[in-house]
Amino acid sequence: MRLPDSYINRMRDMLGEEELSLYLSAMEKDARSGVRVNTLKLSAEEFSDLSELSLSQVPWTDNAFFYEEGASPSRHPYYYAGMYYIQEPSAMTPAALFNVLPGDRVLDLCAAPGGKSTALGAKLKGEGVLVSNDISNSRAKALLKNIEMFGITNALVTSEPSDKLADRFEGYFDKILVDAPCSGEGMFRKQHAIVKNWEQYGTEYYAKLQREILPSAVKMLRPGGELLYSTCTFSPLEDEDTVSYILNRFPEMKLVPLCDEAKMKALKDVGFAVGRNDWATSPAADMTKTIRLFPHKIEGEGHFIALLKKDEDAPGYSASPSKVKSAKLPDELKEFLSYSGFSGNVNNIVERDGKYYLTSELLPDVTGLRILRNGLLLGEQKKGRFEPSQAYAMSLKAECYPNVLDLSSQDPRVLKYLKCETIEADADTKEGYVLVCVDGYPLGFGKYKNNSFKNRYLPGWRMF
Repeated sequence: MRLPDSYINRMRDMLGEEELSLYLSAMEKDARSGVRVNTLKLSAEEFSDLSELSLSQVPWTDNAFFYEEGASPSRHPYYYAGMYYIQEPSAMTPAALFNVLPGDRVLDLCAAPGGKSTALGAKLKGEGVLVSNDISNSRAKALLKNIEMFGITNALVTSEPSDKLADRFEGYFDKILVDAPCSGEGMFRKQHAIVKNWEQYGTEYYAKLQREILPSAVKMLRPGGELLYSTCTFSPLEDEDTVSYILNRFPEMKLVPLCDEAKMKALKDVGFAVGRNDWATSPAADMTKTIRLFPHKIEGEGHFIALLKKDEDAPGYSASPSKVKSAKLPDELKEFLSYSGFSGNVNNIVERDGKYYLTSELLPDVTGLRILRNGLLLGEQKKGRFEPSQAYAMSLKAECYPNVLDLSSQDPRVLKYLKCETIEADADTKEGYVLVCVDGYPLGFGKYKNNSFKNRYLPGWRMF
């Protein structure tokens, strides 16, 4: 691949001639591909036992695997069951290192297409709240699909600029991830087209964007909260210098280690490097607390990660939760929720245009924001009947639903179902809504009546 001379010269200044040669050699090799297991649905060990892929462990996260080139995990029914997310292995690192705990209030500010949001949502285990935002409405639609496919029930998906969000969520979040727009130098090998973008915009354009976004993130962080900043670029202007910019502008923010010494040693043993003070224009803190990933040192692409913490005694307003306006539930919805083993709080169910959503009582007032989804879409009331949603199906456990059509991944009916075609039910299938599963993991609903099975898989998700 052709890299710009100005880029090579800068990398030579950063790495030195010998290491530059190793980097350039790595750029001629094939990029590795990976899958990250959805721990809301199954463990890494369970997935490894089930999967037909040839897998090897990604050493810097405990729930991800490399898979061999030539495989097509996006065409397997397990992908449609939300059992894993296909993700470049180094891009798994920010969410893997971020200490998100069940009950936290978490923001993924630049979230599409959802790789990091789905990882953060799995860490929450249905507790607390996840706000996933992307300023691009079209990209946010892909983000929503991935969140729903993963079975995440406690997410608010928005499409707003960071400053508008900050007006509603000041001092609200425990944890914020900013995987910032960047020049993408770390992805040159995987996506060659990014080189042209780099030649057009350079690094200054993205450094300016980052410094426009991050102040809003600081504003939304509660005292004592943590902000994880990441990019997929090597540019010190976008990495160490942007971190220094935030530290200088906001003295209440401190750069802290990403993990303890034992974990850091383990990461260094598999090829992780640390940030460099001598690469920063004027470092505002010890940049060796940050982490860098290089493709000539690990089986992955390039990344930079820094963790900042707001002082516990930092002043500031904190957004307060607003009261949920509970909906009057139709009998058909009550009956289906009882039938399906619903365990949420019915007082948190709201209605909009005949559709019912399980929302969070933790959120402040979000009216006026461009919202793609607030909570879990349960389904829609239509002329005396309730139709459950695809998203609700993905949030269920097969063992808790009384009417399941469980198909082997080798059963030809699985692919026919995912293509929204007609399939045959089993002899013991009961009438009513049927949860169609593959090897015990939900794919969606069907409706069985008078010996006829109607496919209710969401057409917008169909396999082509």
